[in-house]
Amino acid sequence: MPGMRHFMVATGGHVDHGKSALVKALTGTDPDRLPEEKSRGITIDLGFAHLEIPSSASEDGPLSLGIVDVPGHEDFVKNMVAGVGSIDLALLVVAGDDGWMPQTEEHLQVLTYLGVRHAVVALTKIDLIADSRAASERIRERLRGTPFADAPIVPTSVVSGRGLDDLRAALASVLAEAAPPDDIGKPRLAVDRIFTLRGVGTVVTGTLAGGALRRGQEVTIQPSGKKTRIRNMQSHNRDAEFCGPGMRVALNLPDIDALKDIRRGDVITLAEFGGASESLDALVEISSRAGRGLKDRSRVNIHYGSAKVPARVVFLEAEDLTAGGTALAQLRLEARAFVFPGDRVIVRDWAEQNTLAGGVVLDPDANRRALRSEARRKLLSERARAPEDAARFVASEVARKGAAPRRQLLVRSRFSATAISGAVSRLVASGELSSAGDFVCDVAVWRDLCLRAAEAIDARHRTHPEQAGLPLTELRVALEEHLPTAELFDALVEALCANEFARSGAAIRRRNHQPALPARLQAAGAKLRETLNAKPLDPPSRKELAPDPVAQQALRFLLESGEAVDINAEIVLAAGAMRQAVDVVRELLRARGAATVSELRQALGSSRRIVVPLLERLDRDGVTLRQGDKRSLRR
Repeated sequence: MPGMRHFMVATGGHVDHGKSALVKALTGTDPDRLPEEKSRGITIDLGFAHLEIPSSASEDGPLSLGIVDVPGHEDFVKNMVAGVGSIDLALLVVAGDDGWMPQTEEHLQVLTYLGVRHAVVALTKIDLIADSRAASERIRERLRGTPFADAPIVPTSVVSGRGLDDLRAALASVLAEAAPPDDIGKPRLAVDRIFTLRGVGTVVTGTLAGGALRRGQEVTIQPSGKKTRIRNMQSHNRDAEFCGPGMRVALNLPDIDALKDIRRGDVITLAEFGGASESLDALVEISSRAGRGLKDRSRVNIHYGSAKVPARVVFLEAEDLTAGGTALAQLRLEARAFVFPGDRVIVRDWAEQNTLAGGVVLDPDANRRALRSEARRKLLSERARAPEDAARFVASEVARKGAAPRRQLLVRSRFSATAISGAVSRLVASGELSSAGDFVCDVAVWRDLCLRAAEAIDARHRTHPEQAGLPLTELRVALEEHLPTAELFDALVEALCANEFARSGAAIRRRNHQPALPARLQAAGAKLRETLNAKPLDPPSRKELAPDPVAQQALRFLLESGEAVDINAEIVLAAGAMRQAVDVVRELLRARGAATVSELRQALGSSRRIVVPLLERLDRDGVTLRQGDKRSLRR
C-alpha cells in the first residue's frame, strides 16, 4: 500500500468568517486554545488541527493534513504570516453574508508573496444567504489574475454540515495534483510554540521542512548556535522515531531553558548548514492589488518562518517601489536571521498595520559595503531571473568565489545535493564551469591560474635550465594572491601534471624539460665528468674536485640530474661507477655469503678511503648488512 503523504494547509480570511468553526467541523479539533481566545471568540495565535482523508487518486495512499488556523483580525496578521511559512495549500475562507473583506485581500497577497500555488475556497455561512451561486461568482471575480484563479469554491455551513464532505473531496482533489514537500536532506523546524512539561522539560513545536529529523539526533538552535539533541519527538500527539517534511512536530530538547535558550522564531536545524545572517539581498515585489508602495530605506518588520526581525530596506537603484513593481534590495536586519537562498519573506510596516511587500532571498551572505558594485548587481540579477534554478545559483556562486569545493557548494540553500551535483555536471559539460579535482572553478579564473603557473615554470626553465624544475613551494608563493582558496593549489598541480607537466620530487617541470648546464657552467661540467671518469673508484676529494663556486654549481647539477652520486660529504662517484661498484659487491656476497672490508676492497680495486664510506652508504640504502667486521646482502 502506498505510504501516507503529508501536507500543510493554512486557513486565511477575514475576522469572524468562520475559519476556526470550519476547522473544528472538519477535524473535530477546536484550534482556539488560549483562554483569551475562548473569551474573545477570535483566534489570536496560531491553532493547529489534524485531518486524514483518502486521496482522490486510487493508487495513492491517504493524505495527512496539518491544518494551521491563523488569525483574521488585522491586529493579528503578523501571527498569520508566521503560520504560512511552509504551506502546501491555502484554505481561503469567505463568509457568504460579508463577502470579500480587507483582511481577505491581505491574506491573499501574503499567500501569493509566500509562493503558495494551491488553494481551495470555502464559502461559509451559506445558511445566511439566499444565493450561494452569486456569492461564489463574486469570489471568482476577486480571484481573477491571481495564482488561485481556478481554485474550487465550495459552499459550506457548519450549522447544517452542508458541503463539508465536498470540501474534504476538494482538498483531496487539489492535493492529488500537488507534489509532497521536498526532502532535500536539510531539515529546518521554525519554532512557533515553546512550553515546559513537568518531568519532561522544554518542548518546542513547529512545521518541519526540507528534511527529516530523528529521535536522538544532535541539532542546533539558530540563530544562537546553541547545541542540543532530540530526546523525544511527537507528531499529532503520537511518539515518533522519525519525522519528515510537511509534518507538525513536537521536540523535547534536554538542557534547554525555555525562557533563556530558545524563543519563538528560532530554527531547529543541523550544524553543517552554517550560521545566521545579518543582511539579506532579495528580490522584493509589491502586488498590483496593493494600496501603497515601499520607500527606500524604510524601517520595516521582516517576517520569515515563525520569526519577525526589524530591518531597513535599501534598494539597489535607490528608488521607491510602487504597486505591481519588483526591485533588488538589501534587507539590513537589526537581529540575525537563519535563512536560505530561495526562502520567502514578508515585509510589513513598522507599526505592524499593513503588509507592504513580499520577497525571495537571493543571498543570505549580503555585503553592505558592496551592495551597488557591478559584481553584486550581476550576481543578484542572475539569480533573480530564476530563483528556483539550481544551475543559476551554482554558476553565480562559483563566479563570486572564483572556486568552491563541490561538497561545500550551496550547502545552505533550498537545493538538494543531487540537484546541485546535476547542475555542476551540466555546467562543466557545457564549458560554463571548470572542474578541478574536488573543486568547481570559474572558467576565467581557472584559465588564468593555469597560465600563471605555466609561465612561472617556464621562467624557471629559462633562468635555471640546470634545475629539475620549479619548487612547489615557490609556485605556491607566486600564485598565492590569485588563488580563490589555498586548498585549490593541490588541485591545480594535479591538473597540470595530467597534461603537459610532471612532478620531479618537490618540484614541477614541463614533461619535455631535460636539465642542462647553462653555457657559463658547461666547461666546468665537462672537466668534472672527465675527472670522475678518469679514476672511477678512486676520485679526488670533493674539495679538490670542485675548488671554486663555478665548479661547485656544476657539481650540484651533476648530483641533482643523477650523473653523479654523493657517497658522503667528501666523496662523489660518477653514476656509472656507483652502479659498477654495487654490482661487484652483490656478486661477491652472493658467491661467499659474507666478506670483510679488505676482501671487498680487493674485489673493487679501490682504497679504504673509498670503500668504507661506500659500504656505509650501501648499509643505509638497504643493500648490505653489517655483522661484526663482515657484510652480507640484506634480504
